Amino acid sequence: MENTLVKSRSLFNKVIYVLFIGLAIYQICGQKDYVEAAASLGIGLAFDPFDPKQTWNERPTWQKVWFIVHLAVVALLFGLGMGIGDK
Repeated sequence: MENTLVKSRSLFNKVIYVLFIGLAIYQICGQKDYVEAAASLGIGLAFDPFDPKQTWNERPTWQKVWFIVHLAVVALLFGLGMGIGDK
């Protein structure tokens, strides 16, 4: 029973993560709203698409790199949005 719950929660997290990534892509390409895209990507980070029970030290290096790059893109988009909006 618990294994099924963990799998369904993991699937839920993956779906929500992908939806937030898709929303951010739409906000970048369709609306040119970089701050909103940064917010969507940042919220997406809350939904760990990998194993949420795994601690940071136990994660493979590629997952750590994925999260750090994801966070860097959030910061880049936020800075870009603030810079463009500063006209």
